[in-house]
Amino acid sequence: MVKKSVYFLFFFAFISCQQQVDYRKDIASFLIPKPIDINQQKGYFQIDKYTKIITTDSLIKEATYLQKLIDASSLFKIKIDTDYSENQDTPVIVLKTLPNKDSNPINEGYQIISHANKIELIGNSAVGLMRGIQTLRQLFVDDFYSGKKRRSWQLPLVLITDAPKFKHRGMLLDCSRHFFDVGVVKKYIDLLALYKMNVLHWHLTEDQGWRIAIDSFPKLTSVGAYRTEADGSIYGGFYTKNQIKEIVAYATERAITIIPEIEMPGHSQAALAAYPELSCTGNKIAVANNWGVFKDIYCAGNEQTFTFLETVLTEVMDLFPSEYIHIGGDEAPKTRWDACVKCQKRMSDEHLKNTQELQSYFIRRIEKFLNAHGRKLIGWDEILEGGLSPNATVQSWRGQNGGIEAANHNQFAIMSPTSHCYFDYGIASTDLQKVYKFDPIPENLPKDKQKFILGGECNLWSEYIPTEDNLDSKVFPRLLAMTEVLWSYPQNRNFDEFYNRIQNQYPFLDALHVNYGLEFIPVSLKSSVKNQQVFIKITGKTNQIKTKYRWNCSDCDSIFMDIPDSLILQQSAELELEAFKNDKKYGDNLKQTFYLHQAIGSKVTYQFPYSTYYQAAGDLALVDGLLGSTSYRDGNWQGFSGDDADLLIDLGDLKQISTIGAHFLHRQNSWIMAPKFIKIQTSVDGKTWVDWGTKLSKMNPKTEKDSIETLTITTKSLDVRFIKFLAKNVKALPTWHDAAGSEAWLFMDELIIN
Repeated sequence: MVKKSVYFLFFFAFISCQQQVDYRKDIASFLIPKPIDINQQKGYFQIDKYTKIITTDSLIKEATYLQKLIDASSLFKIKIDTDYSENQDTPVIVLKTLPNKDSNPINEGYQIISHANKIELIGNSAVGLMRGIQTLRQLFVDDFYSGKKRRSWQLPLVLITDAPKFKHRGMLLDCSRHFFDVGVVKKYIDLLALYKMNVLHWHLTEDQGWRIAIDSFPKLTSVGAYRTEADGSIYGGFYTKNQIKEIVAYATERAITIIPEIEMPGHSQAALAAYPELSCTGNKIAVANNWGVFKDIYCAGNEQTFTFLETVLTEVMDLFPSEYIHIGGDEAPKTRWDACVKCQKRMSDEHLKNTQELQSYFIRRIEKFLNAHGRKLIGWDEILEGGLSPNATVQSWRGQNGGIEAANHNQFAIMSPTSHCYFDYGIASTDLQKVYKFDPIPENLPKDKQKFILGGECNLWSEYIPTEDNLDSKVFPRLLAMTEVLWSYPQNRNFDEFYNRIQNQYPFLDALHVNYGLEFIPVSLKSSVKNQQVFIKITGKTNQIKTKYRWNCSDCDSIFMDIPDSLILQQSAELELEAFKNDKKYGDNLKQTFYLHQAIGSKVTYQFPYSTYYQAAGDLALVDGLLGSTSYRDGNWQGFSGDDADLLIDLGDLKQISTIGAHFLHRQNSWIMAPKFIKIQTSVDGKTWVDWGTKLSKMNPKTEKDSIETLTITTKSLDVRFIKFLAKNVKALPTWHDAAGSEAWLFMDELIIN
C-alpha cells in the first residue's frame, strides 16, 4: 500500500511537472508597440514536443527563425513541416502570407489567430510574418527568456490584427566615436526586431575613427581606425568585411535593413589622417581625439576626392544591399574651401555663387553616382543648403523644418529632431514622456505632403557612450516609446496606459540582459518668484515616486527630510533630492544649486533676444536663483547666438549694492565661448549713469574643459536701482577654431547683485 502511494505521488508530481501551465492572462498590458486590434479569449495553446511549425518552402527562413527561438528555451525540438492536413490532431503553428500585396508599409501587416490546437500567423508579406513572430515572442512569459528550459510552453488564445503607421522606423548607432563589437551590434539588431523597428542606421565613419575595412584604401583602417587619447593610450577598432557580411546576414534574417553612413564632406578627419592629400591643405593631421566640429574636410576642388569616395562607396554597396546609402552632409565648416585654390576654381568652373552651392554640387555628384548604381541617397538637413539634390531623402535633425522643406518639394524626409530623438541627450531634456509625444508629421505640413514623411529615427551619438551598459541605459526604455510612436496610430496611443505596459517590460528586459536606465528625472522641481522670494515646489514624477530632500551648505541641517508642500529659499545653498520607486532607490540624487541675491525677481529688459533654443526661464532666467551646471542642456543657461547679453535690470527700488556680476559657461567644442568682458553702469533714477567698471574674462579660449567663469566687479557700497549690464560676445569664432568664422554662443545664467 505504501509503495502504491509513493508511486502515485511520484506519478502525480511527474505529470504536474509535465503539465505546468503558465501563460499571460492580460496580453493588452504587455505588448509594445501596441497593435491595432487585440482580442484575447479564454484558454491557451500549448507548445511541446508534439507541436509542429507548418509553412511553405518559400517561408522556411521565417519558420527556422521561430524554430530556433522556441528550441533555445525548451527541453524539446520543434519540427518544421511543409505538409499539413486540416484533419490532423497534432497542434500546429501555421506560417503563411497573403498573395498580391504591394510595397506600401502595410506589407508589414500581419494577423495572429489562435485556437486550442492551432495558431495561424498570417503576414501580408514575409516581412509582415516576421513582425508577427516578434509579437508572438512577447506572448511568452518572462521565464521563456531566462534560461529556464521547460517541456512545454503555453500561449494565450488571441486574435491580433496589426500593421505599422510609418515605413521607416530606425535607430542610429554611432560606432565611430566609440567602437562597439560585433556582439553588441547583433544584440541591438535583435532588440530592434523584437520591438518591430526595421532600420539600423550604422554610423561607420567620423573624425574620431573609420570603422569599415576598404580594400582599396587600407590606411583607412590601419591609420584611421585608431586615435591617440589625451593620456597617450591608443583607442580604436574596425569591422572586417567578413564581420560586416555576418552582421548584414544576421539583420536580414530578422527583417532589419542596415543603412550604412559614410560621412562627407565633413566629419572626415580620420580619413584625412590616413590620406591627407584628400584635404584642401594636404597637411598631415591626426585622427581626432576630442569631440566637436573640425575644419579639415574633403577638398571639393580635388578630383581625387571623388575618385576616392566613389571607390569607397562601391565597396560599401558590395557589402550592404540597402536601398539607401547615408552620406552625412552635416556640420561641414567651409573655412578650408574659402581659402582653397582648387575649391575656388571648382566654384568658378561650375558657376557656383558660394561654398553652400559648392556643398550642393558635392552632394549632387555623389547622388548621381549612387543613383547610377541603383541606390538612393540620404543626408542630414544641411544638404538643403545651396539647393537640394533631385532625388535625395532628407534626415531632419535641426528641428523639423528640413523635413518640411523637403516634403513641400515632393521629396522624402525622415524625422529625427534633437528635441525628441537624440537619445545621447540626458533624460533631463528628453525623457520617456517627451519621446512618446513625438509626432513625425508636423502640424503645419499640408495633408497632401504628409505622404513624403517616411518615418523617424532615434539617434545614439556615442561621444559619451563608451560601453555597452552606457548604451543600454541611454536606449532603454526610451526606445520603447519611439517604437510605439513609429508603429502605432496616434488614436491608439495614451501615455498613462503605455507607462503601465512599460512596467511589465522590465522583467523581460532583465531576462535579455538589457541594463536599462531611468524613464525620467524622478523628481520635478519647479521654482517661482514672488515678492523677491524664491518658492520651490517638489513632486515625484509619478505616484510611484517618493522623495526626500536636504539642504547642503556650511550651516545647513544635512538630514534627509520629507518634502513639504513648498520650500522657501532662505540662503544660497545646494538642494539635494533622493528618490525611491517601489521602495527602491531610483536614480542618482538630484542636486540643484540656488543663489540668493538682491535682484531676485527683478525686471530684466533685453537689448538683443535670447535664443528660443536656450531660453531657460525666459525673462526671469537670470533672476530666479537657479545656477547652471557645466551641462549646457540643464535648462538653466540662457544662450545668445552671435549677440551680446545687453541688459537693463530694474531692482524696483534703491538698494545698497557693492558687487555686480554673473556666471558664464565656456565649452568651445560646442561653440560656447566666455565673453570678452563685462561692462557695468548703475543709476538711481534711470537717467544719470555711473560707470561701475569693466572686467576682462580670464578664460583661456582654447581650453577644452567645460568650465564656468564667474565675473564680478566690486566697489564701495552705493545706492542703486537700475543696472546696465553688458557681456560682450566674441561674435565670430577665432581663426584657430575648427568652425572659425561661425557665430559664437554666449551662455549666461544667474546675475550676482549684492
